[in-house]
Amino acid sequence: MRLLAAATRAVAAATRFSVALAAAGMLAAIVYQVVMRYVVGAASSWSEELAVLLFSWSVLGGLALGVHEGFHVRLTLLPDTLPGRARVAYERLVDALTAALGGFLAWSGWRFLDITSGSVSAAIGYPTEILNALAIACGALVALFGLERALRPGGAVDAAA
Repeated sequence: MRLLAAATRAVAAATRFSVALAAAGMLAAIVYQVVMRYVVGAASSWSEELAVLLFSWSVLGGLALGVHEGFHVRLTLLPDTLPGRARVAYERLVDALTAALGGFLAWSGWRFLDITSGSVSAAIGYPTEILNALAIACGALVALFGLERALRPGGAVDAAA
């Protein structure tokens, strides 16, 4: 179990870095686009498309990190009223269901990727498989992080709870 926890921490750190890099790249592409359009008077065709691609990873990677860190939005009315062991069991069930949904996202993303393969983006001309593979990556990360939380010794309940 320690090996799984260490591996997920490393994967989460890499994901966090890639999301920060994507957000910075997205911001740079948008600034470039605004400067080119309103200062130079010549809009670029590729900057908006690049910003959309980087935004997609920022959102999907951030979603997976939310599962790992437990900072996703949720209602805690029921779990807050449960005694210790029941709350841990409830949290494990929610984390296992989250992992299953991540697995479903990866599987359905794979099917969508298969259906849309061979397309290229309009402006840059990159294979759209890059954009569509982000759903697979997000689903795999959600499944991994949810599974690790479900198997965590003592559960994923905060120590203060």
